[in-house]
Amino acid sequence: MKFFVDTADFDDIKELQETGLIDGVTTNPSLIAKSGREFLPLIKEICAIVDGPVSAEVAATDYETMLKEGRKLAKIADNVAVKVPLTPDGLKVCKALSDEGTMVNVTLCFSASQAILAAKAGAAFISPFVGRLDDLSQDGLQLIEDIVEIYDNYPEFTTEVLVASIRNPNHIVESAKMGAHVATIPPQVIRQLYKHPLTDKGLADFVADWQKTGQSILDAA
Repeated sequence: MKFFVDTADFDDIKELQETGLIDGVTTNPSLIAKSGREFLPLIKEICAIVDGPVSAEVAATDYETMLKEGRKLAKIADNVAVKVPLTPDGLKVCKALSDEGTMVNVTLCFSASQAILAAKAGAAFISPFVGRLDDLSQDGLQLIEDIVEIYDNYPEFTTEVLVASIRNPNHIVESAKMGAHVATIPPQVIRQLYKHPLTDKGLADFVADWQKTGQSILDAA
């Protein structure tokens, strides 16, 4: 499974990129607003340090303007994935940009039927929102399972399932078990993946026992 970090905080992206575990970045208008940065220069900066796809979302909702915005975003860098909403006009833009060779991330997916349309429109990624469905007492992970199963039935579908609106490590683990291709994860949840109390306790025990030996690996002959 590929890990994309879901943020527009450049410092967080840089720190996580240096771990070697991050495969891409997703942003959205809400994250851009939270960053306080200018949109286009920020996307350019992120693309310069991240080799994988960097999702940058259009702001318009009508076909003509979305297409113009998408083409402008695609010119920032070769690894920009233009993000469009799962609407009739958004899917038209997806088809047009995909035909031009631009990666497109179709976002705000809440049903398997929507995911089928995105694949037929040539989307590079479909972003089903797990957490937002869970918030409505619906099963977000069931949607992931359904989409993966459908896509697996049709080898001509090249769209990758990008699990979005992730709230906790369990969303990631369960999505990986289902065969989802990508998880886009907030920085704080990525850091939660490292944590387990038995790891902390075991390390503390090892350190204490090693100190009792009085030895140093670096000073040894």
